[in-house]
Amino acid sequence: MAEMEMNSKPIVQVEICCNSVLSARNAKSGGAYRIELCQALGEGGTTPSAAAIEYCVKELNLHTRVLIRPRGGNFCYDNEEMRVILRDIELAHRLCADAVVVGFLTPDGDIDTAKTKEAVKAAEGMGVTFHRAFDECRNPSDALERIIDCGCQKLLTSGCMPTAIEGAATLKQLVRQANRRIDIIGASGITTSNVESLIMDTGLYEVHASLKHTVNGLTYTDTGQVKELLRITKNTKPLNP
Repeated sequence: MAEMEMNSKPIVQVEICCNSVLSARNAKSGGAYRIELCQALGEGGTTPSAAAIEYCVKELNLHTRVLIRPRGGNFCYDNEEMRVILRDIELAHRLCADAVVVGFLTPDGDIDTAKTKEAVKAAEGMGVTFHRAFDECRNPSDALERIIDCGCQKLLTSGCMPTAIEGAATLKQLVRQANRRIDIIGASGITTSNVESLIMDTGLYEVHASLKHTVNGLTYTDTGQVKELLRITKNTKPLNP
């Protein structure tokens, strides 16, 4: 697999979605070593600040994958928005991020291969994940091949359904089709109570979870849930899909 971790790490890779430096600290305290950093989860996530990226990389020493998304809404960007996206990718690179997370669609619901290739080129030296814009594409099988051809190393998806559990059948098909040419990361609605069955049912080797907790209107990653999810995944081996 692309980016298989060292033998000391669990077979199933866990990525914690963090919406703030508080969430990142909590993820680290729970034992996480890899995060996707973003902000504004209520909008599906947008690009975090440079200071937040730098803190996670240099102070927390986390493998930090940075969401590059200038706004909420659809994934069709005009030329000026694309300039901002490419600048944010450049900034993430300068701040020593491990990877960037991007996604581009055409108005017809296909992968925008031109913009994806442009982003992959700009991210040279970092990994590239194509995010859940994929879940809005009109032909998942074709979209997967286009994403692979564009040079992305990972695909974040819920199997084109609201949650990974609901999209488990499609996730299983995507894992089979990918055949280790790209890493499929299961995402959305993954919890300590369903992660084991999801891995066993789909053959996923990577999962993505936010494990959110809300107190007094503040939503952040919960340390205890991170610890428990890591414990479960450490002892769960995917079956061949």
